[in-house]
Amino acid sequence: MKSPYLVAIGVIAGLALGVQVGAQAPSPAPVAAAQGSPATPPGIAVNGRKLFVSFGCYQCHGYEAQGATATGPRLGPRPIAFAAFSKYVRHPTNQMPPYTTKVVTDAELADIHAFLRSLPQPPDADTIPLLK
Repeated sequence: MKSPYLVAIGVIAGLALGVQVGAQAPSPAPVAAAQGSPATPPGIAVNGRKLFVSFGCYQCHGYEAQGATATGPRLGPRPIAFAAFSKYVRHPTNQMPPYTTKVVTDAELADIHAFLRSLPQPPDADTIPLLK
């Protein structure tokens, strides 16, 4: 039986390499990365989930970052690029409070972004029997 720590490391390594768990072939590299944009820093998704809750992000964005019209936008499973994410978290334009580096370190922000990247895609509506 694999320990949760080893599983987490494997998931993080797979995310860092752009490999989707259970996929038949690795996904192609994003165009932005090929153009020399800043790389997304590595983060630990398990820690990011805990930080997402401890900093209260869930209060507006939901525990699974699904968002809601009345409270806050959906953040996952495909978050915006880390540079834009970091910039917005540090200097938000709407009702979200700013999370400066004194409140959330860059490493913690990378973990939260890793958590958002780790969220699974929701099922296609056509595959949900109740919606047919």
